[in-house]
Amino acid sequence: MKIILAAALLGAPAAALAQAPASTNVQRTQFIAVQDAEFQKMDSNKDGKLTRVEIETYQRTRGAAQAAARNKALFAALDADHNGQLSPGEFAKLPMSVPTVDARPMMATLDQNHDGSITLIENRAGKLAYFDKIDTDKDGVVTAAEMKAAGVIK
Repeated sequence: MKIILAAALLGAPAAALAQAPASTNVQRTQFIAVQDAEFQKMDSNKDGKLTRVEIETYQRTRGAAQAAARNKALFAALDADHNGQLSPGEFAKLPMSVPTVDARPMMATLDQNHDGSITLIENRAGKLAYFDKIDTDKDGVVTAAEMKAAGVIK
């Protein structure tokens, strides 16, 4: 069973676990693979380290893509008469919000040697420490019950 946990690395490994369906167990090996793949996406210069700039660039790019998807869905929802245009009345219902970009929480959590960059090893160690904390029975699998107990899902 393929589990997609792609939003995991914006500073909160809980997001990786929370995105799994409530009935899905997340194995440690799957968690590592997703975390490593996300690290590789953020490491734009492929030097094996994440800098503040790389994290913020990734967050900005990802945030823009998510915003575009939300905008498309929002437009469809606001276009009550489905004519492909928003009337002033339809447009007035448009909510506005701008996501914040801030690498500090991720840097503070994962940059263990405080050198201003996060290596794959630092990233993995920090994320796995969180996984291991939730994996209370230490069987290498985070169950829905463990996620609920940790407050990751409701």
